[in-house]
Amino acid sequence: MNAFEVISLLLMGALVWLWFDSLQAREAGVRGAQAACRREGVQLLDDTVAFRSLRLARNDHGHMALQRVYEFEYSGSGNDRYRGSVMLLGREITMLDITAHRRAALH
Repeated sequence: MNAFEVISLLLMGALVWLWFDSLQAREAGVRGAQAACRREGVQLLDDTVAFRSLRLARNDHGHMALQRVYEFEYSGSGNDRYRGSVMLLGREITMLDITAHRRAALH
């Protein structure tokens, strides 16, 4: 094997790992959004989250990890739509925002 083949294999391996890791992180984001919607008594629309951003960030131990942000839509009455978001560092949820329906109720 020459250097080009080795580098190509390593790159393909890294892409497969990123894809697999992203699927698992997305599933964790969906579970977090579902749990938050249940707690708030609202409905998660489409039962899914949509990818918004990806970057490197440090975890609590100072190690580099992938930080992903996903958005989702939910409804309080079925006649409204609100946007929420969930942030994961690795596969751990670090922030979940599902307060738009509360802010709308104040106005």
